[in-house]
Amino acid sequence: EWKHFQQLLPVYMEVGQIFLHVSRFCSFLFFSSIPQWEIVQTVVNGTLFYSYSVCNIDSPEQDNWLRTTFIQRRPGISRVSVELRFVVRDCNTFDGASVACKETFNLYISEADADVGTNFRKGQFRKVATIASDEVTHGRVLKVNAETRTVEPLSRRGFYLAFQDMGACVALLSARVYYKTCPSTVQSLAEFPETVADALKEVEGVCVENAISPATPRNYCSADGEWVVPVGQCQCLAGYESTGDSCQACKPGYFKPSIQSKFCQVCPDNTKPSEAGATECQCEEGFYRSPSDPPTSPCSAPPSAPRDLSSSALSAEGRLQLSWSPPLVTGGRSDLTYSVVCEHCNGGQCVPCGDKIRFEPGPAGLQDTLVVVTDLDAHLNYTFTVEAHSGVSQFSTEKAAASLTTALDYTDPPKVTFIHLDDRSATSLALSWTLSRRPPAHINHRYELMYRRKDDDGERDVTTYTVLILEKNSVQIADLTPDTTYIVRVQVLGSEVNPGSHSVEHEFQTSPLAESQIQNKSTLVMGAVFGIMVILLVVVAVLLLRRRKDSHVFGPTLDQLKPLKTYVDPHMYEDPNIAIQKFVTEIDPSAISKQKVIGVGEFGEVFRGVMKARGRAEVDVAIKTLKPGYSEKQRLDFLSEASIMGQFSHPNIIRLEGVVTKFKHIMIVTEYMDNGALDTYLKGRDGEIPPYQLVGMLRGIAAGMQYLSDMSYVHRDLAARNILVNSNLECKVSDFGLSRVLEDDDEGTYTTRGGKIPIRWTAPEAIAYRKFTSASDVWSFGIVMWEVMAFGERPYWDMSNHEVMKTINEAFRLPAPMDCPSAIYQLMLQCWQHDRSKRPRFLDIVNFLDKLLRSPESLKTIADFDPRVSIRLPSTSGCDGTVFRTVPEWLESIRMSQYSESFARAGITSMEQVLSLRHEDIRNIGVRLPGHLKRIAYSILGLKDETSSLSVFAV
Repeated sequence: EWKHFQQLLPVYMEVGQIFLHVSRFCSFLFFSSIPQWEIVQTVVNGTLFYSYSVCNIDSPEQDNWLRTTFIQRRPGISRVSVELRFVVRDCNTFDGASVACKETFNLYISEADADVGTNFRKGQFRKVATIASDEVTHGRVLKVNAETRTVEPLSRRGFYLAFQDMGACVALLSARVYYKTCPSTVQSLAEFPETVADALKEVEGVCVENAISPATPRNYCSADGEWVVPVGQCQCLAGYESTGDSCQACKPGYFKPSIQSKFCQVCPDNTKPSEAGATECQCEEGFYRSPSDPPTSPCSAPPSAPRDLSSSALSAEGRLQLSWSPPLVTGGRSDLTYSVVCEHCNGGQCVPCGDKIRFEPGPAGLQDTLVVVTDLDAHLNYTFTVEAHSGVSQFSTEKAAASLTTALDYTDPPKVTFIHLDDRSATSLALSWTLSRRPPAHINHRYELMYRRKDDDGERDVTTYTVLILEKNSVQIADLTPDTTYIVRVQVLGSEVNPGSHSVEHEFQTSPLAESQIQNKSTLVMGAVFGIMVILLVVVAVLLLRRRKDSHVFGPTLDQLKPLKTYVDPHMYEDPNIAIQKFVTEIDPSAISKQKVIGVGEFGEVFRGVMKARGRAEVDVAIKTLKPGYSEKQRLDFLSEASIMGQFSHPNIIRLEGVVTKFKHIMIVTEYMDNGALDTYLKGRDGEIPPYQLVGMLRGIAAGMQYLSDMSYVHRDLAARNILVNSNLECKVSDFGLSRVLEDDDEGTYTTRGGKIPIRWTAPEAIAYRKFTSASDVWSFGIVMWEVMAFGERPYWDMSNHEVMKTINEAFRLPAPMDCPSAIYQLMLQCWQHDRSKRPRFLDIVNFLDKLLRSPESLKTIADFDPRVSIRLPSTSGCDGTVFRTVPEWLESIRMSQYSESFARAGITSMEQVLSLRHEDIRNIGVRLPGHLKRIAYSILGLKDETSSLSVFAV
């Protein structure tokens, strides 16, 4: 059978150092301790090749060794791989001539610090593996086998490999010794050096030139020679943009204002051309930016003066309407407002009208071109100046104003609108009255007051009045009869041609004589009491001043350090029923009508229904029920959440309508939210809801949490599943559960009587030290933000809770979702600060989101999305090293199975065709939704990246 082996492939007596696609080799030789292994040489196409062969199958107890020369180990290498190519002859082809025939051989290794030459001792070798063939050779067609074994740990300067034959017919074609490295690379603008890949190893990187990072970027080199799980990223400095793996200066005429911006932008309108590497484009002459304008906004000019200013008197007395047209030149701005100033001008001297003049809706910040001025005096000249303002008006030296001088002229005297009883006695009435308008300062009206006894009605044919002419709008009428009703009316005296009209008649009664005496005595008593109270107030003031001085010396007292707690924990009451009665409204069960079951809670079913309250229209409600057979403890636990909800009143907190407790079927009734839980609502709507609307939903959640924080309430279970959405897409915080207790279970979750709270929403300090605060709620809000921008994706995907805790403590943070605005992702990272004192407050979050909503263009900058990080997880793309055999298998892994038939109709039946698809090809297949388009496109990008990293070159 020798001739068969002479036709085998040659032995490559080489050992290589593999650097992904680059191989370097150094030679080593074999020698056989006993010449049973022989070199067989053959000429193929004029070239001489060698192989090592042995075939002693007739003699039992074979022990044939073949050893390499000394192979030096590079420092830092602790593991190598040995790849063997060989041919083994089938023992059955020898017709049973030898019962000692075998079809395996052994691989050994021996470490040494120096080359021992030809000195060979079997005892120095340790066995690595028994090498068995997958296929044996039967006839002339040779079956070449390839086996790879890993040898570790290595610690000495070098080693020998040895091959032991124990009775096989085998030819060794090649032995390749190599180790892997992760190549030097640039990822997310961070340079990582070439690293030996002997185990999963964390490697620190360095930002490329003109890039920085708040924390040292890190990456992990796997044992397979691949870079995985980069942590942190570098960003190009202001004035530089990323181009490939470097940061290049912005071209002239372009600029980049901040690190957060991704690309350079063309200089906006009304700016001067910029130089290379510009961070801002300067405004042209006469154009400005307001302090609130971002550097990306165009420059604008101040507005011109308002036009067509006019006035018109209203039917009501003392009211004047001013109106005008917008300026002819707005300067290119939309934040135009107006202010109105009122002055009295006489002989060139102008003085302000003062506080007595009122403007509706106000004198400044007007957005409409109309204002109503009230409480004006007649016969006075008023000068009104209307000025136009914008965000850049402060930079102009000229006012954009228009003025108008006008007056209100009245021919009729004012009317008396109401008569007041200021005081009374048994014989007198003290009266005063108000006018329909304030008289001018230079005009003193006279008044005619008429009064008579009411019991005079009908006694005479002619009604007799007593008439008083007065110079002021008050009077003390004396010499009256005790306990008697008088009818009074007042008239403003005008001219004989145009006299004023009388007021409506008013009735006033003098006090009885006895009551008057009692009042005199009580007046003396009240005076004495008042004097005592004044003395007590003086004493208290002195004590407070003395205490304040002491507090400056010794610091704040304990009471001063205590925060104001407005939320009352129901469990603080000795009898929890008191809390239920205090904070919750009882509803008549006849007002509640159940319609259908919409869910099942821990305590019972949840229904949708309607409530018919007295004096109110029917409203849709959600009804939580307590299943029959409950204990008293279960009843109190069930109603405890209502005792909490009953203390809250905010548009973004789920509203409690009330409870039914005085009925055998106990219920909690809340407002009904049409779209249910936020995470469920978002799933499947990827691309349907624009980022601006998502940010508006987040703003509502943050406002609700700010309210809870101000109430000193810590939610402790903030997650998208506990946010409810109504038909207007308004988000409301819900699920105010019971106290949590940390359990030592395998998942490390907080357990409550309302269920388990997953670790992936909980702040690190709350997990480690049970420190639940508003800051830990802020951490949870960051996770909710990620859920919303990822359209209901599960945080940390399929990682276990222990893996989540470990990665968070190692500073790993969730990557930005696809198409997430950079400003929103930066806010997430702020919420995930490990130091809770550095996290923003909910007040800060609400203000920041309001600022983004006022400037929608700030949401156009998208956070970096690296598909090699995010889509390698099965829940996102399937690119986790899995080789997909079919297109439907791949689509199922990225949850896009609904397009399997579309791909088949388009003739896309192999993964090779998938890898060649372009964006427009995917659209032509029938994928229309933007979110689905992106998911499929990013998955293909990840598959290409995975395929590239796994490719190897033949040696």
